[in-house]
This record gives sequence, structure tokens and C-alpha cells, in this order.
Amino acid sequence: MMWLAMGSMAMAFAGLTSGYMVRMAQGNWRFFTLPLTFTYSTVIIVISSVTMAMGVSAFKKREMAKFKTLITVTLALGLLFGLCQYMGFYQLYHEVQQVRINGQVLKESQTVRLDGNPSGSFLFVIAGLHLFHLLGGIIALFIVFFRAFRTRIKTYNATGLEIVATYWHFVDILWVYLFVFFLANQ
Repeated sequence: MMWLAMGSMAMAFAGLTSGYMVRMAQGNWRFFTLPLTFTYSTVIIVISSVTMAMGVSAFKKREMAKFKTLITVTLALGLLFGLCQYMGFYQLYHEVQQVRINGQVLKESQTVRLDGNPSGSFLFVIAGLHLFHLLGGIIALFIVFFRAFRTRIKTYNATGLEIVATYWHFVDILWVYLFVFFLANQ
């Protein structure tokens, strides 16, 4: 069922990015520069995916101290990724950039806004949808984190952890796709 949901989500993002390309080809399209913060956030989420995979491996080997450390690091990196995303979109929304429409640099500077050129609207809608999925992943990581540190008798069934890890890797891959997509189209 989760694979079906992730497939649906992937198709939704493919549709949105396709719509982005179609609308861009129609003209009157503002190109913007992504803040460097997004590069940092991409590195952070990729590292968090690695620590998640290592955490699952440690859990399966019953290395519980290592698992607790790795799930804590993964959660911290996920939260740091979210903070970097906030900072990056704050920069886009509040810091002026030179306006480039269809490759021509205009004499004015503006921020990237939802209510401005359609390129900004597409960017914020796509990013907002990704944020929704990121929040789901962080909530799932919090659940895994609290379960790892509870003192009650624990079961060592990795199924729930593997589901959370799969979803977290999906969120990671989705952001890398979006980041590369926006970089290629800026």
C-alpha cells in the first residue's frame, strides 16, 4: 500500500514539474536563482538518508546503542533540513533578485513571490507539497525515536522501522529530484 502511495506522490510531482515546463515554454517566465542554503539542505538530507540506512542495519544486528545514536542523528538532520528549507524559502520570498524574464535581464529587482510571476507560484506550490511530505517523515522519525528510547519491553520487529526508512528515502529522493529540476531551470 505504501508503494502505491509513493507512486501516486511521485506522479503528482512529475505532473507539477511537467506543468512547470509547459508553462515556462509559453513565455513571460521569470527565472530566479536558488539560494545556496538549498545546496546545504540537499547535502543534509542525503546524509540523513545514509544515517537512516545505517540505523536500520544496526537495529537488525541488535546494536541498540548504535541504533539509538543513528536514529537521533537522522531526526536531528531531518529537523536541520527543515530549518534550511525554511531559511532558503525565506530568502527567496524576502530578498530581492534581479528579474530575468525569458532570458532578458530587466532593470528592476524583486523578490520571488506567490502573487507575482507564475514561476514563483509553481515553486511555492511544489515546495509546499514537499513540505507536507517532509512533515510526515519527521513525525514518523519522532515516533521511531521515542520508541527507541522507551523503557518498556521492546519487540525487535524491523517492519515498522523499514517502512519509515523507505518513506524517508523517498522524501530524500524527491527533494534531490526537485533540487536538480529547479537548478536546471533557473
